[in-house]
Amino acid sequence: MSLASEAEAVEQAYAEWQRSVAGVLAKSRRVDAAELGPEPQKLLETVTYDGVTVAPLYSPRDERPEQTLPGTFPYVRGVDAHRDVNAGWLVSAAFGTSSAAETNRSVLDALENGVSALWLKVGGDGVPVTDLAAALDGVLLDLAPLTLDAGAEAGDGARALFSLLDARAEAGDGVSDRAGIRVHLGAAPLTSSFSGSADVELADAVELAALAATRAETVHAITVDGTAFHNAGAGDAEELGAAIAAGLEYLRALTAESGLTIGAALSQLAFRYSATDDQFQTIAKFRAARLVWARIAQVCGASDFGGAPQHAVTSAAMMAQRDPWVNMLRTTLAAFGAGVGGADAVTVLPFDVALADGTLGVSKSFSSRIARNTQLLLLEESHLGRVLDPSAGSWYVEDLTQQIAATAWEFFQEIEAAGGYLAALEAGIVSDRIAATKAKRDSDIAHRKTTVTGVNEFPNLGETPLSAEAVEPGQSVARYAAAFEALRDRSDAFLAAGGARPTALLAPLGSVAEHNVRTTFASNLLASGGIDAVNPGPLEVGAEAISAAVKASGATVAVLCGTDKRYGESAAAAVAELRAAGITKVLLAGPEKAVADATGDSRPDGFLTARIDAVSALTELLDFIETGSSK
Repeated sequence: MSLASEAEAVEQAYAEWQRSVAGVLAKSRRVDAAELGPEPQKLLETVTYDGVTVAPLYSPRDERPEQTLPGTFPYVRGVDAHRDVNAGWLVSAAFGTSSAAETNRSVLDALENGVSALWLKVGGDGVPVTDLAAALDGVLLDLAPLTLDAGAEAGDGARALFSLLDARAEAGDGVSDRAGIRVHLGAAPLTSSFSGSADVELADAVELAALAATRAETVHAITVDGTAFHNAGAGDAEELGAAIAAGLEYLRALTAESGLTIGAALSQLAFRYSATDDQFQTIAKFRAARLVWARIAQVCGASDFGGAPQHAVTSAAMMAQRDPWVNMLRTTLAAFGAGVGGADAVTVLPFDVALADGTLGVSKSFSSRIARNTQLLLLEESHLGRVLDPSAGSWYVEDLTQQIAATAWEFFQEIEAAGGYLAALEAGIVSDRIAATKAKRDSDIAHRKTTVTGVNEFPNLGETPLSAEAVEPGQSVARYAAAFEALRDRSDAFLAAGGARPTALLAPLGSVAEHNVRTTFASNLLASGGIDAVNPGPLEVGAEAISAAVKASGATVAVLCGTDKRYGESAAAAVAELRAAGITKVLLAGPEKAVADATGDSRPDGFLTARIDAVSALTELLDFIETGSSK
């Protein structure tokens, strides 16, 4: 088949699919297919928080030019062409929140059980800088790359580490290739200035980089921490755009103040990004991150130095306090996306990271082991590390990669037009943009357009209530579940004070087949706000059944559940009976138009539909129940 005829066949197949889409949509919307226009498939498109359009189908029509091989500019397919496919990416884990001796035991145990990179908290509430050598006793740093998290003590931590490396070299540690020892000092003043975290000054980071450049080991002094933006609510492209703007700010400072060449300056930077449970978005994000940073290096005249290391950390924002076991699924998807996307090292946060230690009755070692084994299962049993960039050539992933990169570059240019990263930060451009994205996501979650399993969908009211002490103190992460979890916290307090949760009576009308869809919907919705829905089964109007159900439940709120047709026949009478039995607030599961003719006391007080702002509605309902119970 010639290229022309092949292209024609592709177009014909696509046109056939469009007609099929039009037929299905026309039937579901009860309109004529011609009314949907020439491109009905656009009605099935979704748009991300960055404004990236995801099509419902990708075909040869979406094919893009093939990317270069891994290890070559622009590094979309990976930085290292010779990565050990038997090992895959580095399995990183965080340590250092206990004593040096306990940290050392934890580190050695983790290394024996699959961890291949260390992320060590030093200074502050981590291991004291003076105890760094003790924490790393017996750790072979040529086999396990080390990242320090020292905050404002990054300089002291770096010097202590260098002293340790020098002492080991003098003692003959057996490392002939000092460049094989890979170290990240973790200085991150520019991104820390956004998040408000303690860190060294930019001038100190520059001085540290100049010192690191003289070392025989492979040292990256500065970490461009994109998770600071993600944790504040940024979209993926916004996280990348702000991160590369910060990276360029570092390059300017390094070349201007330390005397480093552009290549040497580029070699001092590493990047850290968040990985979420949107696996394809995460895959494309890490590929796009390498693409945009390679472009920066190219513009600076040092394309060969554009392959900066990437450290992926599973999103702290996506972690839920309620039904936290679901977090294991979230982090599995995130680790999958980051690994397939080509991250050099991946850290999976423990599934109970959003809660204080011990809340769930499991040990810290248990949750750490689950986090570690999540990656090991992906690598050792699913063999995901055996192929470099396995998503390459996917029409969807390649298109998504390019779109995220282009959108990130636009945000980066906006920051540059404002005078660069620091100027844009001071002007509020970065924070305002991220705040707008956070507000949009919060609204989608509140309206349950975006599902947080176990929180705004399929909540479990039977789980053990959380005490005020269970919530991890000092968190600055804009967690997706926070608004609904605040409602659940109120429910727990109500339970603790009165021995029962806030309650609403369901008033099912008609047969089970008639009311089941809406009783299920109402129960799920109410439970997401911590309100226990009492379902007495079908209630017949005019037969004392409603009065008996109200008395048995003790509720002051009721929700009518049935079909629109049943509402037209019985809703007004049911509302009147509910009010007469003592219900002071009657809601209807369904649209207002279903009882358009109802007036006065026969009209429900509110309507529960899939389109409502559930957080607002449930907050109002809890206020009403709490006020009634306090009288």
